[in-house]
Parts: sequence; structure tokens; C-alpha cells
Amino acid sequence: MPGNEIGGGRFGTHPKQGTVVLVFQPAEEGGGGAKKMLDVGILENVEAIFGLHVSSSYPFGVVATRPGPIMAGSGFFDAVITGKGGHAAIPQHAIDPILAASNIIVSLQHLVSREADPLDSQVVTVTKFQGGGAFNVIPNTVTIGGTFRAFSKESFIQLKQRIEEVITLQASVQRCNATVSFNTNEKPFYPVTVNNVDLHGHFLEVAGNMLGGKNIIEMQPIMGAEDFSFFAEAIPGYFYYLGMINETQGRLEPAHSPYFKVNEDVLPSGAALHVSLAVTYLLEYHSQVTRQKGSSHDEL
Repeated sequence: MPGNEIGGGRFGTHPKQGTVVLVFQPAEEGGGGAKKMLDVGILENVEAIFGLHVSSSYPFGVVATRPGPIMAGSGFFDAVITGKGGHAAIPQHAIDPILAASNIIVSLQHLVSREADPLDSQVVTVTKFQGGGAFNVIPNTVTIGGTFRAFSKESFIQLKQRIEEVITLQASVQRCNATVSFNTNEKPFYPVTVNNVDLHGHFLEVAGNMLGGKNIIEMQPIMGAEDFSFFAEAIPGYFYYLGMINETQGRLEPAHSPYFKVNEDVLPSGAALHVSLAVTYLLEYHSQVTRQKGSSHDEL
């Protein structure tokens, strides 16, 4: 079950030759490894792709997925707010970038609460605030950064535009200057991860036969992002989660916790399901081709 992360895996099927492509993907966490691989032709002549991720949110023996959008599109931003440093005791002689950055952060929260459709899930989160190094000195600059997410391309583009406007214009109100960078060369924007509807039917059939229908959970979309989305944007793709919870083994921490660990007992069944998805897809594809050729021959 190869992949770019612990418990992750991608299989691409190549029906025309009856082969399965194993994708060893680097740099999933923000680096957009899938996009780089796509750009050099990793999916050339591949007809469909399946992705698997372990999860500490679901029990052992359970898989979770859904048709359509399953994870949000995401991007990152950095901003440098520049004022005029000075002594903290005489702020009237300085232009305070910390105050400006604080107002910017509050205003950014209004993009979702006041501008976004409540039925259109979006997120703007500031995760970085760096500035100053002394208790009695107003610094010259402050750096902030964070992430933004949305489930539609239109909402994503709108968020990007408004983030830049809010940062630069709010900085101006506070007599500061601001520059905003989205740094897409190093951290490309991730598209929305969308599960192909036809592959969803295929997944339900294969997983149902192996695990039983009651062990397939239709999950709600999540605001996390996954660069499998680049693959699924280029060809039909399907992504699902494999549960790891075994209550007899104690609590499992979430994937991005420093205490995260894999319940390796799930890996054999996960590998078997992943292989079955690819093999049965190939068999069904070749059956369709054979039937189509037979029909054409009959008509001749």
C-alpha cells in the first residue's frame, strides 16, 4: 500500500494494457507532490485512480467516504505589515504594526462570518504571528500567515481576493504598509477533492462484498485538504478512509498530533481492499470492451 505518508496509498489503473500503476508520491503536506508528478506525466494513459488514508476517527473494519466533494480546496498566505518602530513608552512617535496586524486578523474573520453564504463552507485561519523581541520596543514589522479553504472554485478565488484586500487596506487604515504573498511556487493551491460518482458505485460494490454494507459510512465533507485532488481533477478518482480504532488498544490521536500512531493491524485488510478496487475495475473495464467488440461484430 505505497504512499507519500503513513497509511496513505494511491493506485492508478491502466485498463488499456491491463496494468496497475503504483504512485509513490512525495510532498503531500503542502508541497503539492501530486501536481509535480502530474506535470511530468505520471498519469499518462491511466483511466482511474484510487487513494486510501488511515483514520483514527472510525472503528477497525469500517471505511468512510462519500461521492462528490469530500475535502476542501486550500491555500496559504503570508503577509508582512510594516510600520515604524519606537519606544513603547512613547507610541505617538511610532507606527505600531502589532496593532495593525491585530486589526487585520479580526477583520479576516469577518470574511466567513459576514461575507460567505452560511451554506457554503469556508475557512480563514491565521496561524502565525511574528513580531517584536522586547517588552519595551514597538517593532518595525510584523509577519502573519495562515490558510484559507473552500468547497468551490468561485468561493476560493473570492476568498483569495478578499484576504489580500483586507490585509492591505486595514494596514493602510493603521498608517502601515502591507505586502501579501501566496507563494504558490512552493505551496500550490490544492483543488477540491472530488470523488467520481461512477467510482463511488464501484467502491460500494467491492467494499460491500468484502466488509459488509453496514461497515461503509457515508461521511460528511471535511475542511482538510489532500493533493490527491490534483489526480482526481485530471482523471476519475476516488478517495476513502480506513478506520483504525480498536478500543482494547487504547485511544488513537488524530493524524496531525505528535502522538499519532498507526494501528498496523488494519494494513492487510486495507491493502486487500485497495488491490480489489483496482483489479475489479480492470476486469469490469475489459468485460465492457469485450461486450462492445462483440456487439460491433454482430452488427457487421
